[in-house]
Amino acid sequence: MRILHTSDWHVGRTFHGRDLLVEQESVLGGLADLVASERVDVVVISGDLYDRAVPSADAVSLCARVLMRIRAAGARIVITPGNHDSAARIGVFGEFAAAGGLHLRTSIAELATPVELADEHGPVVLYGIPFLEPEPARHVLGVVEKGHAGVLTEAMRRVRADLAGRAARSVVLAHAFVTGGAPSESERTIAVGGVQDVSSRVFEGVDYVALGHLHGPQTLADNLRYSGSPLAYSFSEARHRKSVWLVELDEGGLVGVERRDLPVPRALATVTGTLEGVLSDPAHTPLEDHFLSVVLTDRVRPMDALRQLQKRFEHAVHVEWRPQQGQQHTMTYAERVRGRTDEEVACCFVSDARGSEPSEAEKALLREAFASVARERER
Repeated sequence: MRILHTSDWHVGRTFHGRDLLVEQESVLGGLADLVASERVDVVVISGDLYDRAVPSADAVSLCARVLMRIRAAGARIVITPGNHDSAARIGVFGEFAAAGGLHLRTSIAELATPVELADEHGPVVLYGIPFLEPEPARHVLGVVEKGHAGVLTEAMRRVRADLAGRAARSVVLAHAFVTGGAPSESERTIAVGGVQDVSSRVFEGVDYVALGHLHGPQTLADNLRYSGSPLAYSFSEARHRKSVWLVELDEGGLVGVERRDLPVPRALATVTGTLEGVLSDPAHTPLEDHFLSVVLTDRVRPMDALRQLQKRFEHAVHVEWRPQQGQQHTMTYAERVRGRTDEEVACCFVSDARGSEPSEAEKALLREAFASVARERER
């Protein structure tokens, strides 16, 4: 059996305010071509199908189109929700969807009830463990221990107990932070009331574990992997090699895992320099079609820098000002303002925030503002 391990689609997510639905459909729709060319039997999505618990109508429509294309290409689909999803919304009509080859595993109470499939070597069972928010999950599972480790340990105990009564190869879908995984800036923390990570030992006893949550593809063990997100959702992922895992099971279990790279609809880049330098440097021409983050080193903060950058770089989405010779303050705030008038404190703030002293006209405006406040107090 050939299984395509994916996760963290985050359909409906924006990138620094930019809509990504076109890019998402381009990449995710291409999974159907991969299903056909690689003779994939099952596509798994290990959490965070959507970016929000209540996705937009456009995001739902996009998901429906992509899933229908994958199903038409010949693969069955197994989905379990992540920490961004609403398990209840994803699981609606699950029994009806299963008849068409779309299997939704969203219930904590039924996490040890697998999707049962078969190939020429016999049965394969796929267990979907939805994201387990520790406090509500431990009450459903009857766990005393608090935290992610406790509820996931109990979930896997139930999975192994069910598996012990079967002569079948096994796959587990789980959305979790496993010790040893490397996070990026675009994941939402799942640390609620305790430590968020769990030991890889929790997942022992199954042929393959398809992990979701972390957005970089990574291998914790031959049979324990994160596929990562199909697109980059932060500039910290600019160097990620976005991909999916093609997992193959034979009669004895896991026989191999291969990486399949995904297309990059729009690359990410970060440049550093003065505003004038970035705008005029011909070396930046290849970046004009990239999502761009710019670190400006001008001594004085440029006005309306993003709008100016977007005249050349249409997809510039983020600007940060880091002057090369910024003032270094060793005194506390209380020490710096002690003995100063309100006007002097305000002028000092302008200097620190902008990198230059306020003009005479700006100083006059500040004086008038404080005088107006004083007049109001005297009434």
